[in-house]
Amino acid sequence: MKNDRAGRRQRQAASVPTTYDYAKVAAILERWQDVPGNLLPILHDVQEALGFVPADSVAQLARGLNLSRAEVHGVITFYHDFRQQPGGGRTLKICQAESCQAMGSRRLTADLEAELDCKLGETTGDGAVTLDAVYCLGMCACSPAVMIDEELIGRATPGDVLARLFDASTGEDS
Repeated sequence: MKNDRAGRRQRQAASVPTTYDYAKVAAILERWQDVPGNLLPILHDVQEALGFVPADSVAQLARGLNLSRAEVHGVITFYHDFRQQPGGGRTLKICQAESCQAMGSRRLTADLEAELDCKLGETTGDGAVTLDAVYCLGMCACSPAVMIDEELIGRATPGDVLARLFDASTGEDS
């Protein structure tokens, strides 16, 4: 089963963008130029387009929004959802809030870290999966909860999470 997962992970990792694209950032800036309070939506769009908010884009964003680089950097580093490095092909967030901890999220985290061979805040060596902590997914009644990309999963078990993580994105049956 691990060999199947390794193959799927390699296919997922191959689709991850990893470079700064000046033209894409410029297009995003132009789209949001006249909208008040546009920094957060711009950062979300940059991350969605590039997979992360590259350090090289901070100066471009600051210039385009007439902000200081420190202001842009401060927003990027304040919000945990903004990545400053490329993430994996898929993102797995494990809730670490009190309810999920009471229902086994620490054990779930340890099991998934061992299975994926990476710690919270890291990406697997093949670039297929980024493992992140999150502090409430709003599913306390279904603890422990995880989120794979945009899919919420309650009462998560390592087997269920791994099956969904590697099988759902490829369209293969688990």
